[in-house]
Order: sequence, then structure tokens, then C-alpha cells
Amino acid sequence: MSAIFNFQSLLTVILLLICTCAYLRALAPSLLDKNKTGVLGIFWKCARIGERKSPYVACCCILMAFSILFVQ
Repeated sequence: MSAIFNFQSLLTVILLLICTCAYLRALAPSLLDKNKTGVLGIFWKCARIGERKSPYVACCCILMAFSILFVQ
């Protein structure tokens, strides 16, 4: 089953996207900053969420990891 139809997989993909974009922006800020609008602006927005809400994103990642490892 694809990640679109499974809610837990969709949340995992979204969390990984947010974490990856925040990490890439920390390494190379110009890579994401030049694309603030349009389709590629989604990655810039995910990076901003990862930077500003990092404690909440980290808690969600820990909960998701616990869920994947021990509940499934």
C-alpha cells in the first residue's frame, strides 16, 4: 500500500520531509532560500517548520519511531 492511503506512513513521510529540508537548509541555505514561491516553495516551507517548531518536530519523530518499532 502506498504512503498516501496509509495515514501513519503519510505522517512518516511528512516528518522525514520536514527534517530533511531543515537539514539541507542548515548545510546550504541558498539552495532553499531562492525558491520561496511556487512548487519548490514547499521545501522552503518545510525547512521553516523544521527550524521554528524543532522541539515539536523532534517529539513527533521520537513518537513515530517508537510507534514504528514497538507498536507495528
